[in-house]
This record gives sequence, C-alpha cells and structure tokens, in this order.
Amino acid sequence: MSRVSSGLQYPERFYAAASYVGFDGSPRSSAKAVRSKFKPDTALLLYALHQQATVGPCNVPEPSAWNAIEKSKWSSWKQLGDMVPAEAMRLFVKLLEEEDPGWYSRASNFVAEPVVDVQMNNNLKAEPAVENGISYPEIKTIPAENGNPAEAEDKDVVSEGLGSVVVYDQWTPLPISGQRPKARYEHGATVVQDKMYIYGGNQNGRYLNDLHVLDFRSWSWSRVEVKAGADSPSSLTVSPCAGHSLIPWENKLLSVAGHTKDPSETIQVKAFDLQTSSWSALKTYGKPPVSRGGQSVTLVGTNLVIFGGQDAKRTLLNDLHILDLETMTWDEIDAVGVPPSPRSDHAAAVHAERYLLIFGGGSHATCFNDLHVLDLQAMEWSRPTQQGDIPTPRAGHAGVTVGENWFIVGGGDNKSGVSGTVVLNMSTLVWSVVTTVEGRVPVASEGLSVVVGSYNGEDIIISFGGYNGRYSNEVNVLKPSHKSTLQSKTIETPVPDSVSAVKDATNATRDLESEFEAGQDGKIREIVVDSEPTKSKGEKSSDHLLASLRAEKEELELSLSKEKVQSLQLKQDLSEAETRNTDLYKELQSVRGQLAAEQSRCFKLEVELAELRQKLQTMETLQKELELLQRQKAASEEAALNAKQRQSSGGVWGWLAGTPPSQKGDDA
Repeated sequence: MSRVSSGLQYPERFYAAASYVGFDGSPRSSAKAVRSKFKPDTALLLYALHQQATVGPCNVPEPSAWNAIEKSKWSSWKQLGDMVPAEAMRLFVKLLEEEDPGWYSRASNFVAEPVVDVQMNNNLKAEPAVENGISYPEIKTIPAENGNPAEAEDKDVVSEGLGSVVVYDQWTPLPISGQRPKARYEHGATVVQDKMYIYGGNQNGRYLNDLHVLDFRSWSWSRVEVKAGADSPSSLTVSPCAGHSLIPWENKLLSVAGHTKDPSETIQVKAFDLQTSSWSALKTYGKPPVSRGGQSVTLVGTNLVIFGGQDAKRTLLNDLHILDLETMTWDEIDAVGVPPSPRSDHAAAVHAERYLLIFGGGSHATCFNDLHVLDLQAMEWSRPTQQGDIPTPRAGHAGVTVGENWFIVGGGDNKSGVSGTVVLNMSTLVWSVVTTVEGRVPVASEGLSVVVGSYNGEDIIISFGGYNGRYSNEVNVLKPSHKSTLQSKTIETPVPDSVSAVKDATNATRDLESEFEAGQDGKIREIVVDSEPTKSKGEKSSDHLLASLRAEKEELELSLSKEKVQSLQLKQDLSEAETRNTDLYKELQSVRGQLAAEQSRCFKLEVELAELRQKLQTMETLQKELELLQRQKAASEEAALNAKQRQSSGGVWGWLAGTPPSQKGDDA
C-alpha cells in the first residue's frame, strides 16, 4: 500500500485559494494587498465572490456615495444576486487560475493535500464492476518501473475493454494502453484519420501546451514530439493555453484563440503540421477579433465561424466573425435579428452546411439552455421553439454531430456536473435523453471533449478529460443506438425535410397554424370518405352529418382567425420586447464601461491622495523648521540691536567727559 496525492477538493481548494489571495484574516488580507496582486476589476470580483461564498448574498446597506472604494466593492457583491456559495467558490478558484495559473504550485508549499490509498499489488485481480449504471470492464494493473508508468500494456486489456462496448446508449470507460496525458479540462480535441489529437488545457491552474494522440486502431496513447521547424520562417514555440479550439484542416491542426498567461490583443491562429510535427503561426489579413477563450469555432466548408467567448478582461462577447481559410482573411459579420446574449463555454454545430446552431453556455453568474440558429446564407439570427425533453441550463458542455443528430455531453449548471447526455434532431429540433449517469463521473464534467470515431463499422462517441471537482484523463465511449437517429416518440406527425424544417422552425406560430390546418383537412377527408356508404343508405343522415361538419369547420376557421390575430399581436409585442432588450443591453454595456472607468479613476485618485498626504506631512515639517529659524533670526537681530545701543550710549558720555573714544578703549 502506498499513498499518493489526489489534490485538494472543494471547499478546501477554495479556502487555499482565498488564503493565497489574501482573504484569510491575516495582515495580507487588506484591500491594498489584494489590489497590488491583481487589476482593479479583478480584485473587486474576487472580493465579491469571496463574500458570496463565505457570507452569502449581499444584505448590508449601501455605503455612502463619497466612499467610492467601499461603494464599488458593495456594487460588485450586490450584482451576484442569489448565487449559491458552491458556485461562488468555483468561480473564485476559476478566476484565480485564469489570472495566476501557477498559484496552486506556490500555495502547495503551505497547504497540506489529502491523500488516498492505492493498491500496488502486482498480482491484483480486478473484477468487473458496475457503478451508477455504468459497466466497468476488467482492468489489469500494470506495474511501474523505476517510479515511471510502464509504456506498454497488455493488448488483451484493450480487447476486453472494447468488447464491453456492446450496450447501446451507455457510457463505458475504456482501459487504454500507452502513457496517458495529464488530467485536464478546457483542452482542444479533434479526429484525423482514426486518431484523436489532444492539445493544451488547464490542470490545477496551469496552462498546458503538450500534444497527445490516441490511435483508434490500437487504442493506445502516445505523446507527439514537436520539432523546432527551423526550415520554416514562421515556426514558433507555442505558449500554454486553455479554452481554445482545435480544428482539422488539410494536413494540419489549427489551434484558434484560447486563454494564455500573456494574452495578445487579437486572436492568434496556430497550425501544427502533421507531416513535419512543427508549429507555425498563420498570417491573417483583415481585422482579427479580440483575443478570447471559451468561444465556439465551427468549420463550415472553407470558413471558420467564430462566436462569443470571454476576453482577457473577463468581458463576455457575442460577436460573430468568419475566417476564410483559403484567403486567410477575417470578416466581422453584422447579422440581422437578435443574436444570443453574450456568453462563453457554449456549444455550436452546423446543419446542412447552412445553419449554425448555438446551445447553452454561461455568463459570470447564469447558465443558459436557449437554442439559437444563424442562417449563414441570409446572415439572420432566430430563436426557434424547442420540443421534446428540453435540456437543463448548462455551460462547459461538449457537442458532436452524427448525421443530423447533435449529441450534448456534460457541462455544469452552477450547482454540479450535468449527468444527462441528450441529443437534438437538427431537422425537427426535437430533444431526447440518451442516457443519464449518477455520481461524480468524468462524463458529468465541465470542459471535457467529445469526438466521433468508428468501431466495428459503427459510430462511437469518445469523451476525454473534464473537471467536476477533480481533473480527469479518462476515456469513455458511448455507442448511439439506431433510435437515437430518429425523432422523439412524443412527436407522431410527419416532419418536413431537414433544410425546410430548420427554416420553418424559426417561426413557431406559422408551424402551429400549418399543423392546425393540416389536421382539419385530414379529419374532414377521413369523415367524408366514411360518410359515402352512409349516404347510399340514407340521404337524410348524410345531409345532417355534412351540415354538422360545415358548422364545425366554420367554428374552427373563426377560432383560427382569432388565433392569427393574437399571433400577430404577440409577434409585434415580441419585436418590441426584443428592441427594448437590445437597447437595454447597449445601455448596460455603456454603464459597465463607465463603471470600469470610474473604478479605475477612483483607484488613481486614492494613489494621488496618498501622495498628497505624504507631501502635506513634509510641508508641516518644513513649516516648523522655518518658524524655528525665524525665531532664531529675530533673537539674533534683537541681540545685535541691543549691543549697538550700548556702544552708542558709552561714546556720548565719554565725549561729555572729554575722553576720546580711542583713549577710553586704551584705558579699558
């Protein structure tokens, strides 16, 4: 039995981060100490999250307006609303990891980590286990040599693991041979020729820049050795990053955007050449977007469509940009309609090479479960009506498409990891649940990745990594069943073809009217056909039935007219509400900008005030010294005057006595 470190869990990890920042009650915990480590806006947000996590929602009275510092702190805390303490702890640690990626290694010098027991018996026989509805295959323990994991594992282990992938719509963890990558989240992942490439990510607040590959044919990990690339003038050594996107293009892997320790002003596009095993920076033209992480990057034909994310100043974005990979030219798109609200850590997919779908994501305190569609031909945003088992709000989830189906895995909802794997039929916009796991398992994590591979001629979904209180480097596999490619059982009416369905779904009222009219016609035709035999039997019965049907039809048409009028009014109200929402959002952005400027000005004034106080103390000291010198001067002048008067008085009496001054001096 040996003991290995497992890393701090919550809430201990939060308390360690708070102590590192300075919120531990020690002399370091003064506001000045925190501001000296971080930018003003970051220091305010850290203070607010710490108060929310340790005290709860802000219920203290608003400070007076003259105390700008306390009022800014109060406002930052108040804006968090009713955020639960657990989420505040998570965001506090996440913000610290973004601002100071190496904090954990420095803090670990005085933070004791928990330990767990690990069996090191080389003859250990593992039994198949079932946990939370997931069947875990038998895994053979591979001994370590000289303290390092063995590089080659028994091929039978992999065969047994793959053999367990026989149940549809169930996540199955796989034992993989080779040296695993470090546990991580917010990494990039993609598939090229039956190989999954993993690049970068975040582990314990440290950004990574390693590149690993998982071969689906041998199911073994290996690390890609990056070469210097001296032959290429644009070759570079890539900086560690997280929250980026990894896109396959020709014989290269494109790494787009992402958070780094020293962020650039604009998005950088880096390319890894799979033939030369070297990185290079791609030169782009036009106006590139501001640097960011947590964005979505979708390959549509020869274009990359970039939406949203969060910039280096933690400002959430909802801008839209396109990079033409043939000309390497950026183009900022001003689409019509109401775009999704600013967000990061959302998922995006393209359908029929025309429609870009955006689902979920989060702001600083809220997660979303809304669905937005961008028509890439008309460049128009719409928000269609979702049907079926609509997923719960989430952020940090991963998505992958199989045919016309979009699978969404993992994510977080400000309370815990999301346990359900769901699928959206992009033709009908109907959601259904694929499977649900229980407990803290890797597929219920934030920042995981999912890709599509093939096994025995069938599509399989492969997940890697993630964070749900601990970092993961496990590989899990799900084999979607044939029913996952069908629409939900709750929808029994025929559906249109894929392209027209997405387009029509942008107007839910129009769909409702069409289905309503189709239902009427179908009912009338069915009854009229059935009434023919009745008419041959009795004219009276047939006429009565037809009259009844006409009356019912008129009543339905009248109801439909009323519904159309009401629908038109609702459309108008919705348009006005969207306009107001857009105006309010612009006003909010303006107020936020003014607030940031005022906060910056307040901090500058505080510094200037301290300098003036120091100068004032110096002036008081100089004033006292001046007064002392003046008194000394006055005393000296008075003494000189008295001496002169005495000398003048003695000369007069001597003259009266007939004694010359020189003689008096000689007598003396």
